[in-house]
Amino acid sequence: MQVAPASRVARGRCPRHAMIPPMTDLRQLSRQFPHDGRVEAICLRPARNIRAVTVGSVLALAAQGLEGDRSADRVATAPNRHKRQVTLLQSEHLPLIASWIGLERIDPVVLRRNLVITGLNLVAVRPLFADTPIRLAVGAEVVLVVTGPCEPCSKMEETLGPGGYNALRGHGGLTARIDVGGRIAVGDVVRVIA
Repeated sequence: MQVAPASRVARGRCPRHAMIPPMTDLRQLSRQFPHDGRVEAICLRPARNIRAVTVGSVLALAAQGLEGDRSADRVATAPNRHKRQVTLLQSEHLPLIASWIGLERIDPVVLRRNLVITGLNLVAVRPLFADTPIRLAVGAEVVLVVTGPCEPCSKMEETLGPGGYNALRGHGGLTARIDVGGRIAVGDVVRVIA
């Protein structure tokens, strides 16, 4: 393997990176990801304290939630005030959470997050700047606006066992509101958009 001289790399002329413009602005960098993600699972919570169910596809209702999920039943007091219309969870974190609570694996349904995403670092999707929200295109139609972290609730201690709450802290995923509605299906591409 041939390595480009440091002077070529510094000036952005490394053959591998020739087409990529140099980014020095942190706002630009926070929107640049190595590749898109994918919806691995869709979970709906029909009601409080009722086990979540998985589905192959769902209708995302703009400014409301996912059809069949209890979040869609909430009525916002003002437009876009309901910030937890959809919850997203990082698939790659599931083995970590399972290991911290002493399980071989964990079914994402018990964590009660709506969309399980693989291949896209959701921790990095959190907005760095309050005036610059991050938007996600899911499939061909849906656009989500990331609203913040999805912290675990105390019920995770009961659901996962002793230490379950802390096992999920920092790995609970994100909350988002639905900016543009449409159909979401397992396998849909998830990408960060401007």
